[in-house]
Amino acid sequence: MTSKNAPAPADEIKKLRDTLNDWSYRYYTLDDPAVPDAEYDRVFRRLQELEQQHPDLITADSPTQRVGDAPLEAFDEVRHAVPMLSLGNAFSDEELGDFDQRVRERLDVSGPIDYVAEPKLDGLAVSLVYENGELVRGATRGDGETGEDITTNVRTIKSVPLRLRGDNPPALLEVRGEVVMPHSGFEQLNRRQQEAEQKVFANPRNAAAGSLRQLDSRITAERPLEFYAYSVARLEGEDWPDTHSAMLERLRGLSLRVNPEVKRCQGLEALLAFYNDIQQRRDQLDYDIDGVVYKVDRLDWQRDLGFVSRAPRWAIAHKFPAQEELTVLNGVEWQVGRTGALTPVAKLEPVQVGGVTVSNATLHNIDEIGRLDIRIGDTVVVYRAGDVIPKVVRALPERRPKDAREIHLPEECPVCGSEILRADDGVVARCTGGLICGAQRREAIKHFASRRAMDIEGLGDKLVDALVDQGLVDNVADLYRLKAEDVAGLERMGEKSADNLIEALEASKQVRLNRFLFALGILQIGEETAKALADCFGDLQAIRDASPLLLLQVPDVGTEVARAISAFFSEEHNKEVIDGLIADQDHEGGGVKPQSSGKPSASFVNSLTLSALLQSAKRMGMRVEGVGQKTLDNVGSYYQSWDALMEAIRSDESEAVPGIKAGILDKISVALNSDGWEKRFEEAWVQVQTLKKKTTPAEEENRPLDGQTWVLTGTLSRLTRSEAKERLESLGAKVAGSVSKSTARVVAGEAAGSKLAKAEKLGVEVMDEDQFMEFLAESAGDRG
Repeated sequence: MTSKNAPAPADEIKKLRDTLNDWSYRYYTLDDPAVPDAEYDRVFRRLQELEQQHPDLITADSPTQRVGDAPLEAFDEVRHAVPMLSLGNAFSDEELGDFDQRVRERLDVSGPIDYVAEPKLDGLAVSLVYENGELVRGATRGDGETGEDITTNVRTIKSVPLRLRGDNPPALLEVRGEVVMPHSGFEQLNRRQQEAEQKVFANPRNAAAGSLRQLDSRITAERPLEFYAYSVARLEGEDWPDTHSAMLERLRGLSLRVNPEVKRCQGLEALLAFYNDIQQRRDQLDYDIDGVVYKVDRLDWQRDLGFVSRAPRWAIAHKFPAQEELTVLNGVEWQVGRTGALTPVAKLEPVQVGGVTVSNATLHNIDEIGRLDIRIGDTVVVYRAGDVIPKVVRALPERRPKDAREIHLPEECPVCGSEILRADDGVVARCTGGLICGAQRREAIKHFASRRAMDIEGLGDKLVDALVDQGLVDNVADLYRLKAEDVAGLERMGEKSADNLIEALEASKQVRLNRFLFALGILQIGEETAKALADCFGDLQAIRDASPLLLLQVPDVGTEVARAISAFFSEEHNKEVIDGLIADQDHEGGGVKPQSSGKPSASFVNSLTLSALLQSAKRMGMRVEGVGQKTLDNVGSYYQSWDALMEAIRSDESEAVPGIKAGILDKISVALNSDGWEKRFEEAWVQVQTLKKKTTPAEEENRPLDGQTWVLTGTLSRLTRSEAKERLESLGAKVAGSVSKSTARVVAGEAAGSKLAKAEKLGVEVMDEDQFMEFLAESAGDRG
């Protein structure tokens, strides 16, 4: 019988929940337990009893609702509103010093920078989203752009609050952090696994990742996982603080756990002191760390520094020295990569290195094997740094057995039996089988179909393997000859899936030229280089025909990349595949149609001077004895055209011309007559004239911003940031993330910050949104 003075069930339940949440905050966030575990358990059981008696009073944020739910069939995909980026690495004090110097130079700051230093936890990165204080989603990092929805699993982690602390939580908060398994919990888990005769885990990171990706969240609930918050991706409903350290304090106040080792450091010396201190205490911590992360503390400076590729310029990971172990080399297996390169893989006696069982390691190449004098049967040193692929770094000849065998490059491809060749200067050995080689064919098709290339939805690795195994696809051009009935008969494929694949292939035919170039898998051609090629030449055929002398004028293309591009498009089998891709095949919609402007960049064409081509030829190996760069520039500037230069050489012009000594033309003539350089130069000059004809003065107006750098800041109401960037790039501009003296203009939307202030300080022209939209409209009119 209930006492008259007893609180109502709803009131008691609320009080118990508040008490338990407060104790959890003290325990996990403040690291200051308020009561013994037994007392927490007693109150928890009382709450469970009341909720069982009054199930209508159970809420999703109750501490009892961490037990897990019914198993899922699969995780849903989550697209991150803000990408989860990776960090650059520093492996030495010198590299960290270089990072600090770059930060100060970019910010134009002479004194020490304030940083936040924190242990680099060796776990699994996750994103948590809270709306009005309630946890609504948890997701894995995935590839940085998309992850997996693991909400039911993160709800089971006791250090993840189901509801944020306080009466006024943010309307929206996306917090990023790391899920780890402490050493003590890991040992207990493996003990239980062993007793149950189940698989034991190799290390805490694997255990944490495996636990967090359980489809049955009830299993996750039994695993000893911990969460530490380290950054915020989105915040709405309140102002952002000024610093990263203040943001971490705000997270602590909201009951989100932040690593207690996090420290604000001023300048490089303080960073090194933090690094050395925590490295010495590494073995005393109850979780694995593989280094330290440093972040610039001021958030406005973070925004000014921006990003390079997929990593922030304002943060870096300072990795601990790699761990090494001894083991025996039992054999060598030669693997063939997507480009045909043969890589020797060491088959090792299994050994634990940094908590991971290593049985395979890279040997780099045959030259490195010879340099290190490594033989099969040797005792070798294996090196592993974090998640870097393990590698054999040296042998111990004093332990070498009498029957140790030398390692030789195979005479034929282990996959297709084709001849193995090495370039004249080559460290790398390659299979000559090209796209007939099974290893290269599979990887080439997988790369071609990948999201950042042709983005053929549904064409995953397993389906590619099946298509190749069944003889349906020999090269990427064959993909567009597939019929639905061909695919429907494959394992795990039905009519609907087959129809979807054919539709995805059809949709992929309309593709930007830069993505098509990237999809071809040309050696050393990444996304940025592919975009630069498309922008400079304007169409596919011009790139296919381009001489290396012209390719060298493309931004960020060096001699090795120019040779790789030229060699790829010169190879007959590649020509056949590309022709097959773009031909009007006997299929709905014809072949692939790379979308491009059709016109070369005016600034690129203007760079194709005789002087530039002479310099390119010298860089590519044309030997002009005793003639330096300045003299070649003078020759090019004086004669200006290939015809004029050849006329001067043929007429044996001996009169001195400004800046050109007598006899220079003879030396150039000798160089041109060797190794076919005259023919190569003549072909290159014809290509230059062809490109110039495509760029009439009227057409140059189509890219009026060629050579200009623009910066976007603040929020635009009529265009997204990516749309505005695309419009500017279509006019020839490069869109940068920071303002400098070389910036042509800054477009400032709502809530423009430090970039606007810097532009005004440097005297850079600024456009508001109305002016920008008017400018785009005028540009579109001119182009029409």
